[in-house]
Amino acid sequence: MKKTIGIIGAGNIGKTVAAHLLKNNIPVIISNSKGPETLENTISQLGKGAKAATTAEAADADIVLLALPWSKVKNLTPVRDWEGKIIIDATNHFTPDYQVEDLGGRASSQVVQDHLPGARIVKAFNTLAAKVLAADPVMENGHRVLFVSGDDKEAKAAVSEMIKAIGFAPVDLGELAAGGKLQEAKGLLSLQNLIKL
Repeated sequence: MKKTIGIIGAGNIGKTVAAHLLKNNIPVIISNSKGPETLENTISQLGKGAKAATTAEAADADIVLLALPWSKVKNLTPVRDWEGKIIIDATNHFTPDYQVEDLGGRASSQVVQDHLPGARIVKAFNTLAAKVLAADPVMENGHRVLFVSGDDKEAKAAVSEMIKAIGFAPVDLGELAAGGKLQEAKGLLSLQNLIKL
């Protein structure tokens, strides 16, 4: 896989996914809300292939992972023209006081889609706790499962290819309206640590 992955958010999930990508020689551009100069320690820890950048620069990568707080997603709307961009939505719809926001029956990734018009949203990387996600995805008898949901088949295929490239087993749950709801916070598959044999 020759693509560069942009990561918006440099917390536990963002850094964990970055580490898996870099271990498999997939370059990473990582950003946070405070600016690239604040990411020196993170880049030092991640090592070769990692680059600190502005949010706009990370958003220009081939595939972009959202690993920032749910409440901050709306701030991304003016960052660029999102039309056609493959976005991995790893957010969970927690309010600032860690309650699950009432979305009126919609999947959280559908709301993310509203904030990034034209983007090709794929829900992934949000069901496992950071410590579990950080562990070796290759087990003796199989690979740790990462669920994917999305309305764009080509985008899901690209994200699934990336997931396979870093040692996980992608499992397609269908479209965002149904599959995304299974994955999101308090969904049936939230925190489920499964192995595909």
